[in-house]
Amino acid sequence: MNTVFPNRLVEIIASSIDEVRDSSIDAICETASLAELLDHASALDAFRRSEPNLYHRVRALFFLQSIYRYHLPKRLPADDAGLIPYDGYEHLLGRRFLEAIDVFLQHQQNVGPSDSIASALAAAYHQLGFQTLADQVRRSVRTFRGNQWMFRLGHPADHPLRLRPEMLAADPATGTMPILRERTAVRMDFSHSAWSDIFFLGMDFP
Repeated sequence: MNTVFPNRLVEIIASSIDEVRDSSIDAICETASLAELLDHASALDAFRRSEPNLYHRVRALFFLQSIYRYHLPKRLPADDAGLIPYDGYEHLLGRRFLEAIDVFLQHQQNVGPSDSIASALAAAYHQLGFQTLADQVRRSVRTFRGNQWMFRLGHPADHPLRLRPEMLAADPATGTMPILRERTAVRMDFSHSAWSDIFFLGMDFP
């Protein structure tokens, strides 16, 4: 049974058919009118607010960023830059992206779309997408038992990993230091952060 989606871009995100899911957002948005782009944006915003799947939510956020950054401004008058609500601007600077988006969308509904509000929405959706991924990474890393030592270190001496003494001594003949070739799991890699063992951040349970 085929699922009926309320919007073509939502279908691209949520479809189980590879050919649909791999479709380009640009192919749809390039020929869309201003009204159609706003309809797409409205459907995507409603979708990301209610969708439980993290990967789908993040993809919707980046679709929204693309619409407001690259496609919608081309349909707007070049001589009407518009204004950005100051409270939304404060939310954006304070990394309260959900609140910023709500303020910007309400302003757009009240006065109509403008280049400025499109730019503000693009920035907010873009940042919210990465914040959503980062929040999932933090939850995943903290709840996995093998990672919990990362959050229990009160002093460098508490670190459970140690360098071999010979790595800290220079060669007597040349004065050069040893070179470490790391072949461990990324979680134990001293040159990476604690989060870097998660390669596909869009997964629900990395």
